[in-house]
Amino acid sequence: MKTTIYMVRHGESPYTEGDERTRGLTPKGKVDIEKVTKILITEKIDMIISSPYTRAILSVEGLAKHLNIDIKVFEDLRERHFAADFIEYAELMSSIRESFNDPEYTLPGGESNADCQTRAISVVNAILKEHREKKIVIGTHGLVMTLMMNHFDPNFGLKFLNQLKKPEIYKMQFEDLELKEVTRMWND
Repeated sequence: MKTTIYMVRHGESPYTEGDERTRGLTPKGKVDIEKVTKILITEKIDMIISSPYTRAILSVEGLAKHLNIDIKVFEDLRERHFAADFIEYAELMSSIRESFNDPEYTLPGGESNADCQTRAISVVNAILKEHREKKIVIGTHGLVMTLMMNHFDPNFGLKFLNQLKKPEIYKMQFEDLELKEVTRMWND
C-alpha cells in the first residue's frame, strides 16, 4: 500500500506588505477553499499538517473541522523567506528565476531554495517514515510546495511554479520514500 500526500496550496490571499504570516484569504479564496474541502472529503484523510502561515492553515481548516482532525503545524513548512527588507514584485520574480538557476542564490537576509527545500523535506521525510500507508494533507505555499515536489522529481521546477493556481491540490503517491505518481486534483 502507498503513502499519499496531498499538497494543498493556499487559496487567494490579499498581499499586504509586512503581513506575511498573518494574512488570510480573499472572499474568492474562501469560496475556492470550500471546493478544496469537497474534493478531499472523500479521500479518507488520516492526518492534516500545515505551514504556520494563516492562509495555509485556513486552506485546510474546513477539511480538518469536517473530519474532526487537529491540524499539526510545522514551522519548517513555512514559505521561503526572500529578503531581509521588502522587495518589489519585479525583483522578487527575478530572484525566484535566479534561484532555480542557482539553488544557493539568495538576496541579502533571505533564504536560498536549497535551504528552504532542506528544511521542508526534513518534515516530509519524517512524515513518510512515521506515517506509512496513511493519507496526509499538507497546507502549503507555491514555492515551498514546488521545492518539496522537486526534491522527488526534478521536473517540478520554475515552469511548474509559474503555472500554479491558488488554490491547488496535488496528490503524490509514495512507496517508502520514492515518489511513484502525481495527480493534479484541482479543477479551476
